[in-house]
Amino acid sequence: MNNKLLEIFRAKTNHPEATQRELAQRVALSLGKVNQGLDQLKKMGLLDDKMMLSSVGQDYLHQHHPQRAVILAAGYGMRMVPINTEQPKGLLEVDGEPLIERLIKQLHQRHISEIAIVVGFMKEHYEYLIDKYDVQLIVNPHYADWNNIYSLFLAKDVLSNGYIVSCDVWFKDNPFSTVEDQSWYLFTDKSDYQSHWRVNSKGKVVRVKQNGNKMVGLAYLNRSSAEELASRLTEQVKLRPFLNEFWESALVSQRQFMIDGRVISNHEYAEINSYEELRDLDDSSSHLKNDAISAIEQALGVTVQDIHDIRVLKKGMTNRSFIFKCHDKHYIMRIPGEGTAKLINRREEYDVYQQVEVLSYVEKTLYLNPDNGYKLTQFIEHSHNCDANNWDEVRQCMQLLRKMHGERLKVGHQFDVYRQLEFYESLRRGDSAYRDYDEVKARVEKLRGFIDGLDKEWTLCHIDANPDNFVFDQDGHLYLIDWEYAGMQDPHIDIAMFAIYAMYDQSQLDQLIDAYFDGAIDALTRYKIYAYVAICGLLWSNWCEYKQSLGLDFGEYSLAQYRYAKEYSKKVLKYLKEENYGNN
Repeated sequence: MNNKLLEIFRAKTNHPEATQRELAQRVALSLGKVNQGLDQLKKMGLLDDKMMLSSVGQDYLHQHHPQRAVILAAGYGMRMVPINTEQPKGLLEVDGEPLIERLIKQLHQRHISEIAIVVGFMKEHYEYLIDKYDVQLIVNPHYADWNNIYSLFLAKDVLSNGYIVSCDVWFKDNPFSTVEDQSWYLFTDKSDYQSHWRVNSKGKVVRVKQNGNKMVGLAYLNRSSAEELASRLTEQVKLRPFLNEFWESALVSQRQFMIDGRVISNHEYAEINSYEELRDLDDSSSHLKNDAISAIEQALGVTVQDIHDIRVLKKGMTNRSFIFKCHDKHYIMRIPGEGTAKLINRREEYDVYQQVEVLSYVEKTLYLNPDNGYKLTQFIEHSHNCDANNWDEVRQCMQLLRKMHGERLKVGHQFDVYRQLEFYESLRRGDSAYRDYDEVKARVEKLRGFIDGLDKEWTLCHIDANPDNFVFDQDGHLYLIDWEYAGMQDPHIDIAMFAIYAMYDQSQLDQLIDAYFDGAIDALTRYKIYAYVAICGLLWSNWCEYKQSLGLDFGEYSLAQYRYAKEYSKKVLKYLKEENYGNN
């Protein structure tokens, strides 16, 4: 049965006493098309001579009643910042009702009670649905690594005669039905530049270069289509590139869409992918108010309606941040990342910003909460980070770093690198993943006496002085931003930090040291900086191991830090032995 005939049959069974004209209005077809359809349904035996449902029609309804549904709700919803720091997007409320509960209720209205929800991010928040609606939760442990094709793969055995729907869609009217036949995927009548699929007049989905119909994220699969899709999912998840795809990619083979398409008016549905989309749909939603938004309103003296163009920034090593526009200016709101509370003392960070706020080369901080670490800064327009391979820029960074150290600023806390090393070791719990860790650490420990025995000009140091934290504006003015690790230390540690973040080799490191000292440096000081490279390398190696235990992997960076500890501890100890320094 094609889609138009099914629409007529569905309307007739739901409204048996409706006239042909009334049916035509319900299905948006001409009166002639409806009459032709009713005649065809009668010939098929689905309607009797009085145009009422026959026994054959009753059997058809029973056999073609959808049995189940899968709701995909595992992802971060990264575009939902700042809401996704407090709630998963499936539980965002529109008109006082969580999105996912609305979908469940709409399914129940069509007598569909077998519902599986694939969860991952903030999965605990969905647990109550088990008792309230008797749903099944399927946990996706790789929600942070792979796209939702893997979520659907986990539910591949419960797709037959059922719906697939994303948790972040809202429908004005119930999109589900008591009777289905052929498989279909739902599109809207709105053009989408990125869509390569268009539904033609016969309901077939054809490929176009661009400006196809916008994809909705709702589909129905009959038994044969479900079996085919399950087979495709099984094959595709074996290939790592496909793990980064949306599940709809499994509907495509040799540039052909495997099922038909249906089209809904764009005004009948909404996809809640961002803070602003939620606000547009329901500007009184309780989730529009959270700590981050309230802080912005307070600091800038604005209302939530003045906040626009919210988008997540590239996920940092420590924080999750988003940029937004307000009154023609851009701002960045920092939200501390997972596990950050254990790593950074926000009260100490607050004290640092009280000292550096007078400096012309520090970012303009408008709000900093010493309790939760939320920070609001004015975005540096048309800016770029220091290119660690551009030695003209690097020399400017070293000049600024030396100027900052010359300010002789003081705070009431220090960054004790050895104490921090022990602290990060305790956080990672258990042995290091590196087999010779104890041997490397022993060498690093031997450097302590060398470091402590040298004179140092104790002052406020940035500690996180990596190339990304040096920012040039469009006029060439240089800023040093993000002071959350700052504390009292030997200024030379900042040189080492810049080098290991940039993953410099020794020749580059020496060039960096010369840029800071204008070439006027003795061998002992140079090897002291080498020692800091070793110590800080082991420090950040432990930091990476702790972060990896939280599901965050920094790839080559983490391995490079351990190599710095390993190689430069040997290098410094060899030098000290050759120079007979301290009888080493």
